[in-house]
Amino acid sequence: MFRDYFPKLREVFWKRMAVLIVLSFVFAVVGAAQNAAPATEPSAPDAPKPLPGLNDPAISGAQVDLGTYVIGANDVLSIVVFGNKEFTQLYPVRTDGILTIPLFGDMKAEGLTPLQLKKQLTETFSEKLRDPEVSVTVWEVRSKKYTVAGQVKRPGAYPLIHPVTVFEAINEAGGFADAFANKKNILIIRGANPAATPLKFNFEDYLKGKNRDKNIELQNGDTVYVK
Repeated sequence: MFRDYFPKLREVFWKRMAVLIVLSFVFAVVGAAQNAAPATEPSAPDAPKPLPGLNDPAISGAQVDLGTYVIGANDVLSIVVFGNKEFTQLYPVRTDGILTIPLFGDMKAEGLTPLQLKKQLTETFSEKLRDPEVSVTVWEVRSKKYTVAGQVKRPGAYPLIHPVTVFEAINEAGGFADAFANKKNILIIRGANPAATPLKFNFEDYLKGKNRDKNIELQNGDTVYVK
């Protein structure tokens, strides 16, 4: 009886050992795979994209008179607070004439010159910073512009940074596109009153020294049209 029992006992024992060996092998393989494959971390969110044009290498700062230029809506200002990178950046003036300063909130910029805004910012920063040194310049003029259209080499919109006459505007646009451009009857359409009768400028007469008083100074929104 016992002789028959021991062979069966040995058979059961070795079967169980085989199962344990197989399970140990499986667990070892799974553990190695987990160690070999590092946990995947969630990707960082994309950095916010800058506003169009703010980082264009072609833009080096508008050459405006800091004491006379009047800041307008949509202008882009460069504000530097020396030693404080947190506040040193480009600030677009909103359509309501307001710019937002981190930690300080909204501030009216439209209607001020850069020097006036500098004084205002210095007083504001002094509330939390010790003897702040502030610089304000106009990085890009977007509030004041004129347009040159028609038969010129570079038609398009141009910033009205400083006083510009119709003669200067045509030269800024590269001059006339070809010999067929009408240089004697150049039209100036006033942006403030586009329905009014256009003003006229004779380029050829001006070159001859005639009607020098007719070299019209452009206003914001004006269009110079060369037929």
